[in-house]
Amino acid sequence: MFNAQFLSNGAPLRVGKLDLGGRVFLAPMAGVTDAGMRRAALRRGATLAFSEMVASAGLIEGDRECCGRAERVAGALFAAQLVGCDAVAMAEAARRLTAEGADLIDINMGCPARRVAGALAGSALMRDLDAATGILEAVVAATDAPVTLKTRLGWDDSSRNAAALARRAEAAGVRLVTIHARTRCQFYQGAAEWRAVAEIAAAVKIPVAVNGDCASADDARAMLRLSGARAVMIGRAAIGAPWLVGAVARALEAGGPAIAPPAAERLADAAEHLDHLLTRMGSNPGLRHARKHLSAYVAHEGAPETLRRALVTAERPADAFALLSRAFDGDMKRAA
Repeated sequence: MFNAQFLSNGAPLRVGKLDLGGRVFLAPMAGVTDAGMRRAALRRGATLAFSEMVASAGLIEGDRECCGRAERVAGALFAAQLVGCDAVAMAEAARRLTAEGADLIDINMGCPARRVAGALAGSALMRDLDAATGILEAVVAATDAPVTLKTRLGWDDSSRNAAALARRAEAAGVRLVTIHARTRCQFYQGAAEWRAVAEIAAAVKIPVAVNGDCASADDARAMLRLSGARAVMIGRAAIGAPWLVGAVARALEAGGPAIAPPAAERLADAAEHLDHLLTRMGSNPGLRHARKHLSAYVAHEGAPETLRRALVTAERPADAFALLSRAFDGDMKRAA
């Protein structure tokens, strides 16, 4: 799956010691990119699939839910994302993840959530570049895995300092920077400013990836053209369509649109994802957690609203699997 393939510009995308076989990544999304979703994305050709955001303190303390977010997918590169505000704890968490097989450690300095930024982590670190640099240096020193950084354009429009942070990251030994093309104060509102990432891409020699509002191969091409980035990261558009990441990666290399796999394969991915959550969490918690995924899977298939409501309120796994199968049945959709 991960044999190095050359990019269309003739150079392989290299992140530290890793030669990547593509340039389209699945974004880390809290409560979303569990191992089941990452497995589906990787199976369909995603270059990298990042874990959910893992709190360094929780990982060190052995918190079960926190450790579960760092579950790896067998047979694939393991890209784990860490969040925290204490350099010592972040370094120790990076050491532990590396010992458990992480191939790449990503540092979150972009999460806009109030509970994260309010704890002076995530995007809040863009307001204290000295503290951010200390964390970057500590994590790089703690692991021999490549360290990457995910951040935003800045805290707000008056402090767009991503280029300065990227330069500090490069000097600290970070091997790739991903920019979500919004400020923290924008959260997810308005259109992502892909063109604004060009300043960051020009400021460093390490690869830059651009993130925000990518939903098609045409979006990805525009993002790369306007930003000068080397790679694209896809987030919310892949919920319910984990195949999209690999399909966009293939389209960038071969031309044309992103082509979905056959319905039978999409159903197999969705059913395996549901099975993963049931196995990991148990029947009732797994079904509750799966609802956002199940709703997105069937929305992508154009299933009727009555089926979607029945699926997200199903109380028995057998009913959920049966309804999920119906959602991918072309005859059923035409009859709806």
